[in-house]
Amino acid sequence: MRGKFIVIEGLEGAGKSNAQQVVCDTLAAHGIEFITSREPGGTPIAEALRTLWKEGIDGEHTTDKAELLMLYAARTQLVETLIEPALNAGKWVVGDRHDMSTQAYQGGGRGLSEPLLTQIRTAILGDFEPDLTLYLDIDPTIGLARAKGRGALDRIEQQHIDFFHRTRQRYLALVENNPKAVKINAELPIEQVSEQIRQVVEGYLASK
Repeated sequence: MRGKFIVIEGLEGAGKSNAQQVVCDTLAAHGIEFITSREPGGTPIAEALRTLWKEGIDGEHTTDKAELLMLYAARTQLVETLIEPALNAGKWVVGDRHDMSTQAYQGGGRGLSEPLLTQIRTAILGDFEPDLTLYLDIDPTIGLARAKGRGALDRIEQQHIDFFHRTRQRYLALVENNPKAVKINAELPIEQVSEQIRQVVEGYLASK
């Protein structure tokens, strides 16, 4: 029986790592075999692309379309070599980010056109999509303050605050129109956020 693909989405500082751990713990409590993934990254090639995407090259500006294509190159490598084989083997996959991130960051934040994003997504992913997406919603100001507390910000985290407000608005629109996505209030204390996530996953398991 094919496994399920659960994805954690959200802005910087939303608590994706904690959320991924809560999902994993909940699946483990039910005896479900799973693996984890992250995007961009998750395979040696995808991790190299992640480094290039996050850090850039000194002296050269990374164009928005080049950034977009790096993300999809990393994504198709991850999906084809790790995620799909695991799902076909009956394992569940718990992912830190997937395609909704690109629709939100590159579509909302960068302002790339929806037809371009749709064309590339369809060509690369076809009808492949998560079975359940947990979107951790947080005000960008709060999220970035949390991110700064972890240390130096990377190239993406250093974008102007307006970039993250645009990204959040696109996220909210995407989640509202997606019956397989659930919004989680990530501004609450971590214990309450974790409980929200656990309840959503428990409800999803009960429906299967």
